[in-house]
Amino acid sequence: MRPALAWLTLALVEDHEESDADGPSAPSSVLFMCGMNAIRSPMAELLSRRYLPPGTFVASAGVRPGERDPFVDAVLEEVGLDLGRRQPQTVDELEDDYFDLVISLAPEAHHRALEMTRSSAIEAVYWPTPDPTVATGTRDQIVAAYRSVRDHIEMMLRQRFSKTT
Repeated sequence: MRPALAWLTLALVEDHEESDADGPSAPSSVLFMCGMNAIRSPMAELLSRRYLPPGTFVASAGVRPGERDPFVDAVLEEVGLDLGRRQPQTVDELEDDYFDLVISLAPEAHHRALEMTRSSAIEAVYWPTPDPTVATGTRDQIVAAYRSVRDHIEMMLRQRFSKTT
């Protein structure tokens, strides 16, 4: 290998190693998607603001229409977060449809994310996340299922973005 090419190759390898050591760079815009934008994606939207730099555009949407879930309000309030007047919205209702990163939290949302990003340079990631609405039992047991989902999402956010802030 010629000396100039050897230097260039070494420089590219070092740059790649440095970026890997620093973790992924923070996206400028993120979309969280789930089935109805009633539970998992709004939780992720609010929780992500703890890990993403200020100024990062964050949104959430569902594949199909949904209604606000009061258990989400309860478990977000426990960690000092509030959805305010926010209501579920579908992907088709989004005002802006360009994102650097789309994170889907349900299988149907991931299929839609792949369709949306097929012809673009947008990263689509799938974080399998349980649906707490299938929980049964007492109110405390159901709330525990929602807490578990909230905590799972927070763990995924911390793993993905803690080095980007």
